[in-house]
Amino acid sequence: MREPSIAATTITRRNLLILGSSTVLAGMFAPGASFAQDAKTVVMTINPEPNAMLSAFNTASPVTVISSKMTEGLLDYDFELKPQPALATSWEVAPDGHTITFKLRDGVKWHDGQPFSSADVAYSIMEILKQHHPRGRGVFANVTAVETPDALTAVLKLSEPSPALMFALSGWESPILPKHVYEGTDVLKNPANNAPIGTGPYKFVQWERGSHIILERNPDYWEAGKPVIDRLIVRIYADSSARVAAFEAGELHLGGDGPIPLNEVKRFQEDPNFKVETRGIEMNNSLDVLELNLRNEHLAKIEVRKALMHAIDREAMKKTVWYDLAEVLTGPLPQTLPHFYSADVPAYPYDPAKAEALLDEAGFAKGGDGMRFKLRLIWPAMGDTYDRAGQFLRQQLRKVGVDLELQAADVPTFIRQVYGEYNFDISMFPASVTADPSIGSQRFYHSAAIAQGTPFVNASNYQNPEMDEVLDKAASEPAEDKRAELFKRFQQIAMEDLPILPLARPIYVTVASAKLDNFVTGPEGVRGRYASLTLAD
Repeated sequence: MREPSIAATTITRRNLLILGSSTVLAGMFAPGASFAQDAKTVVMTINPEPNAMLSAFNTASPVTVISSKMTEGLLDYDFELKPQPALATSWEVAPDGHTITFKLRDGVKWHDGQPFSSADVAYSIMEILKQHHPRGRGVFANVTAVETPDALTAVLKLSEPSPALMFALSGWESPILPKHVYEGTDVLKNPANNAPIGTGPYKFVQWERGSHIILERNPDYWEAGKPVIDRLIVRIYADSSARVAAFEAGELHLGGDGPIPLNEVKRFQEDPNFKVETRGIEMNNSLDVLELNLRNEHLAKIEVRKALMHAIDREAMKKTVWYDLAEVLTGPLPQTLPHFYSADVPAYPYDPAKAEALLDEAGFAKGGDGMRFKLRLIWPAMGDTYDRAGQFLRQQLRKVGVDLELQAADVPTFIRQVYGEYNFDISMFPASVTADPSIGSQRFYHSAAIAQGTPFVNASNYQNPEMDEVLDKAASEPAEDKRAELFKRFQQIAMEDLPILPLARPIYVTVASAKLDNFVTGPEGVRGRYASLTLAD
């Protein structure tokens, strides 16, 4: 995540009269207002509120959800994670893996009316994604140039094969941005970052911080007859109970990434007024983890890190925190990546006595109050699940003499303290491993990913030359079996060194009105373009 100012400021590209009279607009956002009367308007929610608009610079989940409606990538993907055409209509990977040639879609326009071309692809990859995208530093590391022999051909030249690259070209992961808007500017401060100009099915209209985001139909969209709806409104609700009430009142049509409390999911599944979908996470694979700051004198000791793992009853946590809607992790990769996942890793079963012995071995004896030392756990305030997790972890660690101080922070504060200032002991957050470990996991474990100020990378200060070597080889190994073996070793090292304590893969649900269709059409779920999204009368 990258944080713009979060002052309560309205950002608008055009007069709001395009949405109708000011009276209608005022009523639209009045408390208790219902949107059901307008079949061409879909109201969705994102939690927490995104603190930016473009996933080119910020890969936080809420940002990827909103960005993907306005910007697009070279490819889409089906549920089997096979590439599908988007801004590219065809592609060819050279036998040696050193060249990927994309044929681009003709007739595509940017939202400002300028034509899309291969120059935009080259600029986006080399000047934005490769340099500023939190995952792009690794994903595009081997891309040395993007050649543009003509306006509709982009040729990626690679120093080494990059098999993960073909899994990273969706609109929400690697959006293509307009060269004519960004060239010659400070790209991180460009006004278009908060009022995007894309090629996607929806055009940016307004962002009223703390309240709503408005997108409207792109009348010049390249896919005939799309998008189906005229307007997409994103409402911000501070708490999950408000979202439940809004769904039930018909004010809210759609929400992803678990928009309602976990204890409400079963009730919504049984209610014919709603659809609840568990698919749509295959390209994201978000994991709840604890990242440890190895700069801390206590956490720098491997005995302490192992003790913390033994002190946490993750099976009980699954029931208490996630209401069984989760998969307990054995390592840094989930079982939803079967071609990479390995259970052959060091295990840390729940064993408080073992935890105490390890803490004693580390030289941290209990004081008169029964505590050995204090650690501060910080997490982004994004619902009650992490609040429950924090309380659960505090109770667990106190049993072995570790006093856990809890801090729920708004997203900008979380980003600043953890990635900007390294002012944390333990951070709890959803880590997206995506469809390939070279894209999603490497950034948390490779020493080259330590980049102060860049969010959602290696903030722990973890450095292991063997880990770096394994990850580097895996990133460029074209043979699937050899690559799987390298990632097996990656998982083993990760669980030996424990810079990150894996907890669980939550089973996020998408909740929609029964009148809504095409809200999960592929592995990106709510991060899809929504060009085909429909709402029945």
